[in-house]
Amino acid sequence: MQLVSVAALAENRVIGRDGEVPWPHIEADVRQYRERVAGSPVILGRRTFDSMRDDLPGARQIVVSRSVSSVDVPSAVVAGGAEEAIEQARRILADGDFPDGIVYVLGGGGIYDLFAPHVDRMVLSHVDGAYEGDTYFPAWDDAEWTVERETPYDRFTLREWVRDVGSA
Repeated sequence: MQLVSVAALAENRVIGRDGEVPWPHIEADVRQYRERVAGSPVILGRRTFDSMRDDLPGARQIVVSRSVSSVDVPSAVVAGGAEEAIEQARRILADGDFPDGIVYVLGGGGIYDLFAPHVDRMVLSHVDGAYEGDTYFPAWDDAEWTVERETPYDRFTLREWVRDVGSA
């Protein structure tokens, strides 16, 4: 199993303000994000899950929450923390429906922090500019990560980071 964080962040690591992204809409980023996670299991926090209920990402959702034990969405399960979510992901992958073995971590900020020690890869849309916000992507040690691929777009650069072996 590979855990992969996916996020869009400004140059100052801001990812949100009042539950929304603080920069003007970037259609190319939304499109590449949706295409990437569409057929895979995803891990996300309850507030992020609730904000996406009308258009849930991923084929299966693992909702990390300490305040609810279930949700009324057939494709979703609830986990009480990181270890339980990882175990849920392993069970979902064991069904054989997701042969690439990738599970995406989609946020919010607390979820990115919680899973930072566990992720193998990060697919980050580095948005041009710094923005004011109340939610940040966690800092990482560049010595532990290598940019495997970099794709420039208008207003952001998509970087695919891989944790160096032995750094986890």
